[in-house]
Amino acid sequence: MIRLQDGPKEMSQASKSEPIQVITDFEEFIQLVDYSLMNNLNADPESSMDGDDHSPRQVRSGHFVTVTTQPIENPTYVIHSKTLFKELGLGEQLAVNEDFQKLFSGDISVSRKPMRPFGWATGYALSIYGTEYNQQCPFGNGNGYGDGRAISVFEGIFKGNRWEMQLKGAGPTPYCRGADGRAVLRSSVREFLAQELMQALGVPTTRSLSLYVSKSETVRRPWYSENSISTEPDILVEDPVAISTRVASSFLRVGQLELFARRARKTNNPEQLEELRLIISHLIEREYRNEIDPDLEFEMQLIRLAQLYQERLSSLMADWLRIGFCQGNFNSDNCAAGGFTIDYGPFGFCENFDPHYQPWIGGGEHFSYFNQPLAAEANYQMFWKAIRLILIDNTLALEQLDKVFYDFKKKTTTITQNMWASKLGLDEYNHQLFMRLVDLMMSTTVDFTIFFRELSYLPHDLSTLRKSFYDKIPQQLEVEWQNWIQDWHDQLNPNNDHAEISRKMKLVNPKYIWREWLIAPAYEQAKLGNFALIKELQEVFSDPYNEQSQEIEAKYYRLKPEKYFHFGGISYYSCSS
Repeated sequence: MIRLQDGPKEMSQASKSEPIQVITDFEEFIQLVDYSLMNNLNADPESSMDGDDHSPRQVRSGHFVTVTTQPIENPTYVIHSKTLFKELGLGEQLAVNEDFQKLFSGDISVSRKPMRPFGWATGYALSIYGTEYNQQCPFGNGNGYGDGRAISVFEGIFKGNRWEMQLKGAGPTPYCRGADGRAVLRSSVREFLAQELMQALGVPTTRSLSLYVSKSETVRRPWYSENSISTEPDILVEDPVAISTRVASSFLRVGQLELFARRARKTNNPEQLEELRLIISHLIEREYRNEIDPDLEFEMQLIRLAQLYQERLSSLMADWLRIGFCQGNFNSDNCAAGGFTIDYGPFGFCENFDPHYQPWIGGGEHFSYFNQPLAAEANYQMFWKAIRLILIDNTLALEQLDKVFYDFKKKTTTITQNMWASKLGLDEYNHQLFMRLVDLMMSTTVDFTIFFRELSYLPHDLSTLRKSFYDKIPQQLEVEWQNWIQDWHDQLNPNNDHAEISRKMKLVNPKYIWREWLIAPAYEQAKLGNFALIKELQEVFSDPYNEQSQEIEAKYYRLKPEKYFHFGGISYYSCSS
């Protein structure tokens, strides 16, 4: 059934008579289905008709393969996103609705018309810093690389907006490369909470819908023993399997465009070029339809697409740096073509400030915290190379497209510098002042989040900022800090009210952020059936910029204890999930 709710109090008088429709019944939910991807793009011609396609194989053409999901055993509800449910117009009771729970814990057999009894997975290519790779493909040619355990099961229109819902851990696909297609509770909790936090921080991201865990099914994964200081995982852990559902306007990646561009270049086959054109058109429709005039010639639509994606990707990099986020593995396949954060695998948040921070043991410095704009530029290069193929016979359009690409670094630098200025409360970026601050923070060992939050109170001395320091500092460093604080105050606009400067700084400098040593107890307790801490973290993360209770502040707004600095699974971790 559809339950009617009164609308917000601030609605106009005319709107007050129009109640908001809230979907509380699974039958009404499935009526919203609308398969734009499967209807408008090409299925792999070798794909099975019934979706029984779970073994590694080559996928030589087509934009997707149909595949059925494999439900986890004895699923139980863990948590759902209240924020996203409200945005989609879903009643919260849907999260524990029997059929809804079955579908989003991997049992697609509950689907009925107009739904289809199978989901879909997509292939994509891999490049790292602009270098194409096929080594991860078991066939050595890229035809086996793609969504190995991510299966989309629903695409529909909610309140006028299109959303795609994708299960992570619902069994293997043809791209699984021999893996079991499962996700463990630990990684599922991390992804669910990270997406909730990023949304509340105002950073473009895939979204969390729901999380269910099996009460009986487990898998063995390498992980770290308690208090381990080993770099690599040192034990095998029996972990419960779980399925988290992530939601986005689409899951189109730079790597997907890259895959079809590679095929078109390699074969010089018009059909492959047409598949590239189709997926680019689909990207425009899914992610840029409100910003690109469909009446423009297609070549001009591509120029506009390149401009818009450049803006989105550059802004995303500035946001990542602003909050101390490090993706850890920013390949082209982990780069959403819609310009938002995707794939929360080996991610982390910089606590003690370090430009070279890298949470993933396999990531390397090239994907470290301050190097992420460079990785983004390399991913943008692969995006540019892909759409450039469509314009190869149009010299004028190519010149315009190339100019957009060559401007990427300059635009990203400008956006990033403006971000640092806003974190410092300045009207304009001051490079010398900023670099002095970076040097001082590195010399002092400073908590990134606490420092900028305390700076938002516009202190005139070190007294409040000491809260962010991990160690006592020598007298000479104190003098340097005091000189920097004075020079910073001199740069603040004297015509602006200091209370207003402080207020604006607090809007870009969050108080509450991800701290792995506070997340780990949540997923460890969840393994024992206690989900209370997950829900508490969700509440804290829902309001990261504002003051919360003294109890929450004492628990979540504090320095990382020294003992956690070198613990595997806390300060660094493998990609095992």
